[in-house]
Amino acid sequence: MTRPLCFTPIFLILFVLAGCQSSHQVEVKPVEIKPIHITIDVNVKVDRALDDFFNDIDAAEDKIKKETLK
Repeated sequence: MTRPLCFTPIFLILFVLAGCQSSHQVEVKPVEIKPIHITIDVNVKVDRALDDFFNDIDAAEDKIKKETLK
């Protein structure tokens, strides 16, 4: 298949003109950093009290089991 020669110059002109028409604009806006406030409630005292309470219950349960096995 042969291409008609009249289309080749037209395509070359279109490609050249299309390449010249591109333009890009880049806007750099200032970056705004806002402070972040975080509130954390830590209930360590209550957690330790509960651990002590349940450890006492577990110790009493172990003591009762040992007494009943004798």
